Amino acid sequence: MRIVAGAWRGRSLTAPPGTETRPTADRVRQALFDMLMHAPWAGRSVIENASVLDAFAGTGALGLEALSRGATRAVFVERSRPALTALRANIAACRADDRCEVLPIDVLSVPAGKRADIVFLDPPYGQDLVSRALTRLRSVGRVAPGSLIVAETGRDEPALDVEPLAERMHGAARLTIWREN
Repeated sequence: MRIVAGAWRGRSLTAPPGTETRPTADRVRQALFDMLMHAPWAGRSVIENASVLDAFAGTGALGLEALSRGATRAVFVERSRPALTALRANIAACRADDRCEVLPIDVLSVPAGKRADIVFLDPPYGQDLVSRALTRLRSVGRVAPGSLIVAETGRDEPALDVEPLAERMHGAARLTIWREN
């Protein structure tokens, strides 16, 4: 696993052992960021200088990819100890400590904070966590009208009840992107 593009292109990322954490594959991340960089509803200006919230962060690959491509700040939310160890190692390897905040808690317990321009939601598949996480993030001001939401769910899970800007299947994953109303 590595950073696909930007300032840290090619940098290897650490993943925790076992199957508890399911990092987003490099090819899926590349497809996602290609969409974000080139879609008429997004573009380079959406990522550059953005604040990012990487919920269910795992290794932090999505948030670190955004930082590598010009985002200015990332908040990572992760509760698994092995994943937190890998996440912190990846942030240190990118020398991004000053641009990152790690919240070692469950996404459903996130405290109030600043609104994110881009929110990545990559929960364990099959647990209906996207809607529950969004409810919490909205209630504490982390998601607001205009925030761009990117959710990765299982291909076989029901489609999210949103008006997507884009939806793509990649292997076992379904990527759904929409803008918060």
